[in-house]
Amino acid sequence: MIKNYLSGIAIVLFSPLLAAVEISPAKLQAGYWVDNSEGLDISGLSFCAGKLLAVSDKNSGEVYSLELSEGSADLVSFLRLSGLGVPERDEPVNVWESFKAFFRPAEDLDFEGVSCDENQIFLVSEHYNRIAVVDPEGNARWQEHIWSGEAKSQGFLQKSNASSEGLVKAGDTFWVAMEREPRGLLKLDSDGEASAFTLPQVEGLNFADRSEDLAGLDFFNGALYTLERNAHAVCRRVLPSLRAEWCLDYRSLEESPERVYEEAHYGKGEGLAVGEKGIFVVLDNNNVGRAQEPEDKRALLLHLAMPEMAN
Repeated sequence: MIKNYLSGIAIVLFSPLLAAVEISPAKLQAGYWVDNSEGLDISGLSFCAGKLLAVSDKNSGEVYSLELSEGSADLVSFLRLSGLGVPERDEPVNVWESFKAFFRPAEDLDFEGVSCDENQIFLVSEHYNRIAVVDPEGNARWQEHIWSGEAKSQGFLQKSNASSEGLVKAGDTFWVAMEREPRGLLKLDSDGEASAFTLPQVEGLNFADRSEDLAGLDFFNGALYTLERNAHAVCRRVLPSLRAEWCLDYRSLEESPERVYEEAHYGKGEGLAVGEKGIFVVLDNNNVGRAQEPEDKRALLLHLAMPEMAN
Protein backbone atom coordinates (compact mmCIF):
# COMPACT_ATOMS: atom_id res chain seq x y z
CA MET A 1 0.00 0.00 0.00
CA ILE A 2 1.36 3.39 -0.94
CA LYS A 3 1.54 5.97 1.78
CA ASN A 4 -0.30 9.16 1.01
CA TYR A 5 1.88 11.49 -1.05
CA LEU A 6 1.01 14.33 1.34
CA SER A 7 4.05 13.01 3.20
CA GLY A 8 6.06 14.29 0.26
CA ILE A 9 4.33 17.64 0.51
CA ALA A 10 5.22 17.73 4.20
CA ILE A 11 8.84 17.34 3.18
CA VAL A 12 8.46 20.43 1.03
CA LEU A 13 6.85 22.46 3.81
CA PHE A 14 9.02 21.47 6.74
CA SER A 15 12.46 20.73 5.31
CA PRO A 16 15.18 23.36 4.94
CA LEU A 17 14.07 23.73 1.34
CA LEU A 18 13.91 27.49 1.30
CA ALA A 19 17.67 27.72 1.73
CA ALA A 20 19.28 28.77 -1.53
CA VAL A 21 20.27 25.98 -3.88
CA GLU A 22 23.28 26.68 -6.05
CA ILE A 23 22.62 26.13 -9.75
CA SER A 24 25.86 26.18 -11.69
CA PRO A 25 26.63 25.80 -15.41
CA ALA A 26 27.69 22.26 -16.26
CA LYS A 27 31.27 21.79 -17.41
CA LEU A 28 31.67 19.42 -20.34
CA GLN A 29 34.29 16.72 -19.92
CA ALA A 30 33.46 15.08 -23.25
CA GLY A 31 30.64 14.71 -25.75
CA TYR A 32 30.05 11.57 -27.81
CA TRP A 33 27.88 10.85 -30.82
CA VAL A 34 26.93 7.26 -30.08
CA ASP A 35 27.59 4.90 -32.99
CA ASN A 36 24.93 2.24 -33.72
CA SER A 37 22.29 4.15 -31.74
CA GLU A 38 20.18 5.36 -34.68
CA GLY A 39 16.49 4.63 -34.18
CA LEU A 40 16.94 2.99 -30.78
CA ASP A 41 16.17 6.01 -28.58
CA ILE A 42 18.40 5.24 -25.61
CA SER A 43 16.27 5.74 -22.53
CA GLY A 44 18.24 4.72 -19.46
CA LEU A 45 21.84 4.49 -18.18
CA SER A 46 23.58 2.83 -15.25
CA PHE A 47 27.07 1.90 -14.15
CA CYS A 48 27.13 -1.85 -13.46
CA ALA A 49 30.32 -3.72 -12.57
CA GLY A 50 32.44 -1.19 -14.41
CA LYS A 51 30.21 -1.16 -17.50
CA LEU A 52 28.00 1.71 -18.64
CA LEU A 53 24.76 -0.08 -19.44
CA ALA A 54 21.87 1.32 -21.45
CA VAL A 55 18.34 0.38 -22.46
CA SER A 56 16.27 1.36 -25.46
CA ASP A 57 12.57 2.15 -25.42
CA LYS A 58 12.38 0.75 -28.97
CA ASN A 59 13.91 -2.67 -28.24
CA SER A 60 12.48 -4.69 -25.37
CA GLY A 61 14.71 -7.68 -26.00
CA GLU A 62 18.16 -6.64 -24.88
CA VAL A 63 20.38 -4.57 -22.65
CA TYR A 64 23.19 -2.57 -24.24
CA SER A 65 26.63 -1.43 -23.21
CA LEU A 66 28.19 1.91 -24.12
CA GLU A 67 31.84 1.37 -24.98
CA LEU A 68 33.78 4.63 -24.64
CA SER A 69 37.19 5.31 -26.15
CA GLU A 70 39.11 8.45 -27.00
CA GLY A 71 36.57 10.68 -28.74
CA SER A 72 34.07 7.95 -29.60
CA ALA A 73 31.28 5.85 -28.14
CA ASP A 74 29.80 2.62 -29.48
CA LEU A 75 26.48 1.05 -28.51
CA VAL A 76 26.85 -2.74 -28.42
CA SER A 77 24.66 -5.63 -27.29
CA PHE A 78 25.45 -6.65 -23.72
CA LEU A 79 22.72 -9.12 -22.80
CA ARG A 80 19.74 -10.59 -24.62
CA LEU A 81 16.64 -11.18 -22.52
CA SER A 82 14.71 -14.43 -22.42
CA GLY A 83 11.59 -15.70 -20.69
CA LEU A 84 10.17 -12.34 -19.65
CA GLY A 85 6.81 -12.47 -21.39
CA VAL A 86 4.08 -9.85 -21.17
CA PRO A 87 2.59 -8.98 -17.77
CA GLU A 88 -1.00 -8.07 -17.11
CA ARG A 89 -1.70 -4.74 -18.79
CA ASP A 90 -1.59 -1.73 -16.51
CA GLU A 91 -5.10 -0.38 -16.02
CA PRO A 92 -5.63 2.96 -17.88
CA VAL A 93 -6.80 5.88 -15.77
CA ASN A 94 -9.41 7.26 -18.19
CA VAL A 95 -11.19 6.61 -21.50
CA TRP A 96 -8.60 8.46 -23.58
CA GLU A 97 -5.70 6.51 -22.09
CA SER A 98 -7.69 3.31 -22.56
CA PHE A 99 -8.23 4.19 -26.24
CA LYS A 100 -4.50 4.76 -26.77
CA ALA A 101 -3.60 1.56 -24.93
CA PHE A 102 -5.88 -0.46 -27.24
CA PHE A 103 -3.62 0.34 -30.20
CA ARG A 104 -0.33 -0.22 -28.38
CA PRO A 105 1.32 -3.61 -29.00
CA ALA A 106 1.36 -5.71 -25.83
CA GLU A 107 4.97 -6.78 -26.42
CA ASP A 108 6.15 -3.16 -26.49
CA LEU A 109 7.53 -3.08 -22.94
CA ASP A 110 9.04 0.41 -23.29
CA PHE A 111 12.02 0.11 -20.94
CA GLU A 112 12.92 3.55 -19.60
CA GLY A 113 15.33 2.84 -16.75
CA VAL A 114 18.07 0.39 -15.82
CA SER A 115 19.83 -0.31 -12.53
CA CYS A 116 21.71 -3.21 -10.92
CA ASP A 117 23.18 -4.80 -7.83
CA GLU A 118 25.98 -7.35 -7.52
CA ASN A 119 23.99 -10.17 -9.11
CA GLN A 120 21.11 -8.78 -11.15
CA ILE A 121 20.01 -6.08 -13.56
CA PHE A 122 16.70 -4.29 -13.09
CA LEU A 123 14.61 -2.64 -15.80
CA VAL A 124 11.51 -0.51 -15.44
CA SER A 125 8.75 -0.74 -18.04
CA GLU A 126 6.82 2.45 -18.67
CA HIS A 127 4.12 0.57 -20.55
CA TYR A 128 3.30 -1.66 -17.59
CA ASN A 129 4.79 0.29 -14.66
CA ARG A 130 6.59 -2.88 -13.52
CA ILE A 131 10.17 -3.79 -12.70
CA ALA A 132 11.86 -6.68 -14.52
CA VAL A 133 14.64 -8.67 -12.84
CA VAL A 134 17.39 -10.08 -15.08
CA ASP A 135 20.10 -12.57 -14.09
CA PRO A 136 23.63 -12.61 -15.58
CA GLU A 137 22.54 -15.09 -18.28
CA GLY A 138 19.66 -12.90 -19.43
CA ASN A 139 16.86 -14.90 -17.83
CA ALA A 140 14.19 -12.36 -16.93
CA ARG A 141 11.07 -12.27 -14.78
CA TRP A 142 8.71 -9.63 -13.51
CA GLN A 143 9.17 -8.50 -9.93
CA GLU A 144 6.17 -9.53 -7.85
CA HIS A 145 5.50 -6.10 -6.35
CA ILE A 146 2.73 -4.15 -8.13
CA TRP A 147 2.39 -0.54 -7.07
CA SER A 148 0.91 1.37 -10.00
CA GLY A 149 -2.74 1.16 -8.94
CA GLU A 150 -2.07 2.85 -5.64
CA ALA A 151 0.22 5.42 -7.25
CA LYS A 152 -2.57 6.30 -9.67
CA SER A 153 -5.02 6.64 -6.82
CA GLN A 154 -2.66 9.28 -5.38
CA GLY A 155 -2.75 11.22 -8.66
CA PHE A 156 0.48 9.94 -10.23
CA LEU A 157 1.02 7.86 -13.41
CA GLN A 158 -1.88 9.56 -15.17
CA LYS A 159 -0.42 9.39 -18.69
CA SER A 160 0.47 6.12 -20.41
CA ASN A 161 3.60 7.52 -22.07
CA ALA A 162 4.68 9.80 -19.21
CA SER A 163 4.82 7.53 -16.20
CA SER A 164 7.65 5.24 -14.99
CA GLU A 165 10.63 7.00 -16.54
CA GLY A 166 13.68 6.16 -14.41
CA LEU A 167 14.91 3.56 -11.95
CA VAL A 168 17.67 3.13 -9.40
CA LYS A 169 18.31 0.50 -6.74
CA ALA A 170 19.90 1.99 -3.63
CA GLY A 171 20.67 -0.74 -1.13
CA ASP A 172 17.44 -2.65 -0.57
CA THR A 173 15.30 0.18 -1.89
CA PHE A 174 14.11 0.96 -5.41
CA TRP A 175 13.34 4.51 -6.50
CA VAL A 176 11.17 5.05 -9.57
CA ALA A 177 10.90 8.40 -11.35
CA MET A 178 7.27 9.15 -12.21
CA GLU A 179 7.67 11.44 -15.17
CA ARG A 180 5.16 14.29 -15.23
CA GLU A 181 1.69 15.76 -14.75
CA PRO A 182 2.48 15.42 -11.94
CA ARG A 183 6.05 14.29 -11.54
CA GLY A 184 6.99 12.37 -8.43
CA LEU A 185 9.21 9.75 -6.85
CA LEU A 186 8.13 6.30 -5.79
CA LYS A 187 10.09 4.47 -3.09
CA LEU A 188 9.69 0.69 -3.06
CA ASP A 189 11.09 -1.17 -0.04
CA SER A 190 12.29 -4.77 -0.14
CA ASP A 191 9.02 -5.97 1.42
CA GLY A 192 6.97 -4.29 -1.29
CA GLU A 193 5.85 -1.31 0.80
CA ALA A 194 5.68 1.73 -1.47
CA SER A 195 5.62 5.45 -0.74
CA ALA A 196 5.04 8.27 -3.23
CA PHE A 197 6.57 11.72 -2.87
CA THR A 198 6.38 15.05 -4.57
CA LEU A 199 9.79 16.65 -5.14
CA PRO A 200 10.81 19.77 -3.24
CA GLN A 201 11.01 22.70 -5.65
CA VAL A 202 14.31 24.27 -6.66
CA GLU A 203 14.06 28.01 -7.08
CA GLY A 204 15.76 29.09 -10.29
CA LEU A 205 15.32 25.93 -12.33
CA ASN A 206 13.84 27.00 -15.65
CA PHE A 207 11.47 24.52 -17.26
CA ALA A 208 10.80 27.01 -20.08
CA ASP A 209 6.99 26.67 -20.03
CA ARG A 210 7.25 22.89 -20.38
CA SER A 211 6.08 20.32 -17.86
CA GLU A 212 8.14 19.91 -14.72
CA ASP A 213 9.41 16.39 -15.19
CA LEU A 214 11.79 13.63 -14.11
CA ALA A 215 13.56 11.54 -16.71
CA GLY A 216 16.31 9.63 -14.90
CA LEU A 217 17.71 8.67 -11.51
CA ASP A 218 20.94 7.47 -9.96
CA PHE A 219 22.33 6.93 -6.49
CA PHE A 220 25.95 7.78 -5.67
CA ASN A 221 27.84 8.50 -2.45
CA GLY A 222 24.69 8.40 -0.35
CA ALA A 223 22.61 10.85 -2.41
CA LEU A 224 19.92 10.60 -5.06
CA TYR A 225 20.59 12.28 -8.41
CA THR A 226 17.65 13.44 -10.52
CA LEU A 227 17.60 14.26 -14.23
CA GLU A 228 15.14 17.13 -14.60
CA ARG A 229 14.95 17.03 -18.35
CA ASN A 230 12.82 20.03 -19.28
CA ALA A 231 14.98 22.23 -17.05
CA HIS A 232 18.15 20.76 -18.64
CA ALA A 233 19.42 20.02 -15.15
CA VAL A 234 20.89 17.34 -12.91
CA CYS A 235 20.32 17.81 -9.17
CA ARG A 236 21.87 16.10 -6.17
CA ARG A 237 19.18 15.46 -3.55
CA VAL A 238 19.73 14.34 0.03
CA LEU A 239 17.80 11.54 1.67
CA PRO A 240 15.34 11.29 3.24
CA SER A 241 14.21 14.91 2.70
CA LEU A 242 14.78 14.89 -1.10
CA ARG A 243 15.79 18.54 -0.93
CA ALA A 244 18.35 19.60 -3.54
CA GLU A 245 21.89 20.38 -2.42
CA TRP A 246 22.95 21.67 -5.83
CA CYS A 247 22.02 21.45 -9.49
CA LEU A 248 23.96 21.56 -12.76
CA ASP A 249 22.44 23.34 -15.73
CA TYR A 250 23.54 21.84 -19.06
CA ARG A 251 21.13 23.78 -21.30
CA SER A 252 23.88 25.66 -23.18
CA LEU A 253 25.60 22.37 -24.01
CA GLU A 254 22.45 20.66 -25.26
CA GLU A 255 21.36 23.67 -27.32
CA SER A 256 24.74 24.63 -28.77
CA PRO A 257 24.73 24.85 -32.59
CA GLU A 258 26.98 21.81 -32.99
CA ARG A 259 24.78 19.60 -30.77
CA VAL A 260 21.18 20.74 -31.13
CA TYR A 261 18.80 18.50 -33.08
CA GLU A 262 16.61 19.66 -35.97
CA GLU A 263 13.48 19.55 -33.84
CA ALA A 264 14.36 21.19 -30.55
CA HIS A 265 11.65 19.41 -28.54
CA TYR A 266 13.57 16.20 -29.22
CA GLY A 267 17.14 15.59 -28.20
CA LYS A 268 16.37 15.81 -24.47
CA GLY A 269 18.01 14.04 -21.55
CA GLU A 270 16.63 10.54 -20.96
CA GLY A 271 19.24 8.53 -19.09
CA LEU A 272 21.47 9.42 -16.14
CA ALA A 273 24.51 7.65 -14.69
CA VAL A 274 26.69 9.06 -11.93
CA GLY A 275 30.03 7.66 -10.81
CA GLU A 276 33.61 8.41 -9.87
CA LYS A 277 34.32 9.86 -13.31
CA GLY A 278 31.41 12.30 -13.17
CA ILE A 279 27.89 12.62 -14.54
CA PHE A 280 26.71 11.08 -17.80
CA VAL A 281 23.50 12.17 -19.56
CA VAL A 282 22.25 10.54 -22.75
CA LEU A 283 19.85 12.40 -25.04
CA ASP A 284 16.92 10.67 -26.73
CA ASN A 285 16.51 12.26 -30.17
CA ASN A 286 13.51 10.17 -31.31
CA ASN A 287 15.46 9.35 -34.49
CA VAL A 288 15.63 13.04 -35.46
CA GLY A 289 18.83 14.28 -37.09
CA ARG A 290 21.01 17.00 -35.65
CA ALA A 291 20.64 20.48 -37.09
CA GLN A 292 24.13 20.76 -38.59
CA GLU A 293 23.96 17.31 -40.19
CA PRO A 294 20.37 16.09 -40.60
CA GLU A 295 21.42 12.64 -41.83
CA ASP A 296 23.19 12.01 -38.53
CA LYS A 297 20.57 10.52 -36.22
CA ARG A 298 22.84 9.21 -33.50
CA ALA A 299 22.16 9.80 -29.81
CA LEU A 300 24.35 12.24 -27.89
CA LEU A 301 26.12 11.31 -24.65
CA LEU A 302 27.31 14.18 -22.44
CA HIS A 303 30.00 13.60 -19.83
CA LEU A 304 29.75 16.36 -17.22
CA ALA A 305 32.17 17.19 -14.44
CA MET A 306 31.09 17.12 -10.83
CA PRO A 307 30.72 20.69 -9.54
CA GLU A 308 33.43 22.08 -7.30
CA MET A 309 31.09 22.18 -4.29
CA ALA A 310 30.87 18.36 -4.48
CA ASN A 311 34.62 17.91 -3.94
